[in-house]
Amino acid sequence: MLAANAISTSGSALTLIGVPWFALQTTGSPGKAGLVAFCATLPVVVSAIVGGPVIDRIGRRRVSVASDLVCALAMAAIPLLHHTGRLEFWGLCALMGVAGLCHAPGQTARHVLVPDLAERAGTTLARAASLFDAVSRGARMAGAALAGVLIALVGAETVLLLDAATFGLSALLVLGGVRGVKAAEPQRSAVPVSPARYRAELREGYAFVLGSRLLLGITLMVMVTNGLSQGWSAVLLPVHAQRNLGGAAAIGLVSAVWGGCALLGALLYAALGDRCRRRTVFTVAFLLSGAPPFVTAAATESVWPLVVTAAVGGLGSGTLNPILTTVLYERIPDALRSRVAGVTTAGALLAMPLGGVGAGFLVERAGLVPTLLAIGVLYFLTTLTPALFPSWREMDGPAPGLSSSGPSSPVPERAATTPRP
Repeated sequence: MLAANAISTSGSALTLIGVPWFALQTTGSPGKAGLVAFCATLPVVVSAIVGGPVIDRIGRRRVSVASDLVCALAMAAIPLLHHTGRLEFWGLCALMGVAGLCHAPGQTARHVLVPDLAERAGTTLARAASLFDAVSRGARMAGAALAGVLIALVGAETVLLLDAATFGLSALLVLGGVRGVKAAEPQRSAVPVSPARYRAELREGYAFVLGSRLLLGITLMVMVTNGLSQGWSAVLLPVHAQRNLGGAAAIGLVSAVWGGCALLGALLYAALGDRCRRRTVFTVAFLLSGAPPFVTAAATESVWPLVVTAAVGGLGSGTLNPILTTVLYERIPDALRSRVAGVTTAGALLAMPLGGVGAGFLVERAGLVPTLLAIGVLYFLTTLTPALFPSWREMDGPAPGLSSSGPSSPVPERAATTPRP
């Protein structure tokens, strides 16, 4: 599972750089690049909103494999159609929409299997969550660096073909390597499948989320920051690199430094996290990794200050997902894990479609520097949330009445989530 997730995540890093650069090259418009990002992320939100019960019914292993295969076909179609002269702008948006629709269920299916695999491996949830995130961070680092180099050498089309290959390889690894895990197989229910039953299962996930101030607070905070981060990765950094930093290689350098330091941060948290107060680490890490890149990019046209900022911010960001993931695994029962993860993922991603298209619109209307500063200020204010609201103190303690492996049935207590900063 770690190998499959690493390969799939590296492919996502290729997409993160390759698609915006491909859109800028073929359209010349930051606004259209933002629209492509909108079309790629809106279906992710839709599938996350309704997909939790489907993952359980079909089976987490099957969903992971099918998701990667569809993403592979969609990503391969973009450069192939462009090469034949048949790729219209609406076609690029549609293919990115298909990939986005299938990506979230596969990512969720792999993510919610971690507790069961950790138990089989005889390791703690905190360590397993940190390793899972560390592998993802390392894969993003490698994928981002490779994307920047390949775009400069052979073009964005080749990067997208390589992306398709990574999705295919990830599907094969899960298909052949994740066997004999009961939680990965379809969940059988005595209640027949019906629209009414589906709606009831979907409501269970939403009720669990809405019954928790901590869960709701985390989801809303990360919803905002993910939307702002999408504007950075899909529009602001590519435009800044194109205008001021000398091209796509700068994107690869900044992204690789960020990913490498995030990997180090995740590994450090895996080793030392049990000794630290989660809320304090989370707050400081988010303040370091949120607003500074925007302000640095607005203040200088050199890549090196941005590289230093990426190193510091990446180190802090590496601790974020392990903390959130550990809280989730401690508090949510296995029977609800897919449904709750679908709901929290949908909430965390809800603003991402608007982040890319909004950033593109603001750059064309107000200019790059004012947009960077405005988004940076908003990011800073958002990341103060854990320090200001008392409900976040629950992050430091176990859920009342819950064991580290989760309860056997849902309880109306405070829960937690794993949105992906």
